[in-house]
Amino acid sequence: MLGVGTQELLLILLVALLLFGGKKIPELMKGLGKGVKSFRDGMNGLDEADKEDKKQS
Repeated sequence: MLGVGTQELLLILLVALLLFGGKKIPELMKGLGKGVKSFRDGMNGLDEADKEDKKQS
């Protein structure tokens, strides 16, 4: 793995807080969550389409 420990995570969060400010971070996390959900839904959709193709052949 990347070997990211607690200190590194705190440093990353501190830098993000300084760069974006306290009000912007929740909006960024919300957008990130929507992006991950959309990606997962897309992957599940592809998996279902592959299953349907196998059933038809």
